[in-house]
Amino acid sequence: MNLRSLQRVGTITAGTLLLLSLVGSWQLVTLSAAQARPNASVRPQAQATTSQSEALDRKLVTANTTFGFKLFAQALKADAGKNVFISPSSVAIALAMTYNGAEGETQQAMAKALELQGLSLADVNRSNAALISGLQKADPAVEVAIANSLWTQKGTGFQREFLQRNQQFYKAQITELDFTQPQAASQINRWVQQKTRGKISQIVDQVQPNLVLLLLNAVYFKGKWSEAFDAAATVERPFTLANGTRKQHPLMTQTGEYDYYETNKFQAVSLPYGEGRLSLYLFLPKSKSNLPSFYRDLTAANWEQWMKEFRNRPGSVQIPKFKLEYDLNLNNALKTLGMGIAFNGSKADFSGMSQADLAIDQVRHKTFVEVNEVGTEATAATSVEMIVTSTQFPPTPFKLVADRPFFYAIRDNQTGSLLFMGSMVNPQT
Repeated sequence: MNLRSLQRVGTITAGTLLLLSLVGSWQLVTLSAAQARPNASVRPQAQATTSQSEALDRKLVTANTTFGFKLFAQALKADAGKNVFISPSSVAIALAMTYNGAEGETQQAMAKALELQGLSLADVNRSNAALISGLQKADPAVEVAIANSLWTQKGTGFQREFLQRNQQFYKAQITELDFTQPQAASQINRWVQQKTRGKISQIVDQVQPNLVLLLLNAVYFKGKWSEAFDAAATVERPFTLANGTRKQHPLMTQTGEYDYYETNKFQAVSLPYGEGRLSLYLFLPKSKSNLPSFYRDLTAANWEQWMKEFRNRPGSVQIPKFKLEYDLNLNNALKTLGMGIAFNGSKADFSGMSQADLAIDQVRHKTFVEVNEVGTEATAATSVEMIVTSTQFPPTPFKLVADRPFFYAIRDNQTGSLLFMGSMVNPQT
């Protein structure tokens, strides 16, 4: 079958090529896609080791994949018509660390949002540890680095078991900081910059006065194609945007044998990295369809079925070179997925984390990706900011300097009567 139609770029929005197995929902693909496709070409190195398989509960992989597609759908709604690139893996790990401190209804809500029902906390932690370890050893020719850290407010007490579990299963580095000091944000951002190889320089803009804990995850990926694209074959070609207009953009070209799948709605190709365990899966809607229509079919169940249908075929591909930086506040997305109680200062229960009344203030997510003739570099950082909602901790002292015009009033605080009020624009003595 002629695969020239893969060369079409007439129906997709710039940058919305689906990189689902690279950073995001790669867990299902990298550990099970090859096994699920008995007739496809499978390199021996792509098989998971026995010890990894025994420690990794497949329910967690399914949970992460389902959560990933639901989170991706929320990101598409938040940034409709724009380039979107997320790492559900990074978000899931950051929230799994947070989940270790949740209790009662908050724990139940987070389990539902993260698709963790049916898994004990011990199962979640043990499987995440196996997954993190396995991904970092997946392919000696591909670099995958996953790092976690907890940043605690100096003098704040946390449950020993909560800290120990995050150290044991997530290898989290725990650092005590004085968040009231201006250098606190810089120190946290330096950690992010280091773990993302300089691709993400900032995850914290400023530290909130009631912040007591920051949980951080960073994922870094760098892989060379198993067969590199010839840079001399990359040429400027028309790329059709979603609104029908065209722009000139460099497209890379390659001919060879690929794992390929086609339906009456889309074409899909797997482009492997290194020794073949990790791949970029690209889905291109047919010219009579479009990306929004494809996304309506993009579910975890369909994804699993599609992964079984890839077969090795000769063909040619043309894909664009691109680079993208993306960031998204995930509060609304996670609330929509059912864990709103975790953000509610009067209802959140994180007593497994601390005796203080805590709630999630913000979940921030930043990513970077670059695809070129050599391969792909991608990274992500996710932060979960925990704030104190009670008065157990003194607020940061404020400073008010009335050195410009101001309003003032004298009030009886019992009756509310205003005895005097004035506007001072030029004080005199």
